Amino acid sequence: MQEDDILKLSNQLCFPLYAAARKIVAAYAPFLKEIHLTYTQYVTMMVLWEKREVSVKDLGATLYLDSGTLTPLLKKLEKEGLVTRRRSHEDERVVLVQLSEKGEALREKAKKVPCHMAALLTKKGAFLPEEEMEKLKGVLYEIIQRLH
Repeated sequence: MQEDDILKLSNQLCFPLYAAARKIVAAYAPFLKEIHLTYTQYVTMMVLWEKREVSVKDLGATLYLDSGTLTPLLKKLEKEGLVTRRRSHEDERVVLVQLSEKGEALREKAKKVPCHMAALLTKKGAFLPEEEMEKLKGVLYEIIQRLH
């Protein structure tokens, strides 16, 4: 790459990643609206549907979110009755987030979201074969780890 080309938008890796992430989150919005969640709330609930209970610290590490983002998000989910928060009995400094019955019930409705997104991405023919999708996820996780 020539020095004059270094700042061309088309030569940047960061821009298509940024634009794709924004487009994907926007594409999720109508499906998530049906279950009354934002994208960040949705990925938080995904962790809780998988683990049922997790510390705020571990949740933040899993989602790459700081406590300034996570705390208001969890307060909102708690207000909606989807999760509960409590201090750990072993260590009062640790706050645990637990899935509520209402949060567990939402899981059934949320199962439709990945299907809607898959249909959207394959609307005009196959997007990527499963093997290629797994490779792409691997590359993206590698980028995340290198920058973390």
